[in-house]
Amino acid sequence: MKSRTLIGLATILVLLLGWYLATDLAGLIDRQRFPSPGDIVAAGSQIMSQGYAGGTLLTQALYSLRLVVLGFLVAGVTGVPLGLMMGLSRRFEALVNPGFLLVRPIPPLAWIPLAIVWLGLADSAKILVIWFAAFVPAVINSYTGVRNVDQTLIAAARVHGASAGQVFWDVLIPGAMPMIFTGLRLSLQASWTTLVAAELVGAVFGLGKVLSTAYRDIYPAMIAVGMITVAILGALTTKVLAIVERRVMRWRET
Repeated sequence: MKSRTLIGLATILVLLLGWYLATDLAGLIDRQRFPSPGDIVAAGSQIMSQGYAGGTLLTQALYSLRLVVLGFLVAGVTGVPLGLMMGLSRRFEALVNPGFLLVRPIPPLAWIPLAIVWLGLADSAKILVIWFAAFVPAVINSYTGVRNVDQTLIAAARVHGASAGQVFWDVLIPGAMPMIFTGLRLSLQASWTTLVAAELVGAVFGLGKVLSTAYRDIYPAMIAVGMITVAILGALTTKVLAIVERRVMRWRET
């Protein structure tokens, strides 16, 4: 693990060095189109100290993080149970699946106009768009997780006198848990992917506001700062989800 970490760090350092040589030293790349590391550091210092697009980097990042977390949590609370119920009951699947198949292909960004009509320009409209982006992977993977549980284990539990509730909590849920967390990881990624577009409409704060303002100002270094911040927050939230996954599925470590 340590060697892999060192190799990864070395790769990043080589890329940064090459980037610095191509922009700041050799001038092979036009810095007006592709900012140098120095330009990005200066832009980062500006937004952290003076602010940009209505707030400092901390204010913008916390606002976006709040939207993502709320949209992701609502998607998990609604999508996972729906997927489990569809996987457990053929009748429930027959009832719900046609409607789900109708809305599933709709891109999350296509919901932005309708979200504005329903909820205006408030945060709830942005959370709705993020929710839909995260909802679909949560449903599909939870459904698949239940359906892929080994039927032999279910039969063995019933033979030994397990009740329906015990089969559900002790066999089906642990068996489906890996796929459920796979769906949650995809949901979290979809939340961050959708965030910026959701914030482009009527946002007062947020990283999407930073990116749209920097685009209008033709400020590529600030665009890069916004993108890097999204990447860092996405990696941190993914790490937190991985920690939760390890704690929930302790049996996989034994």
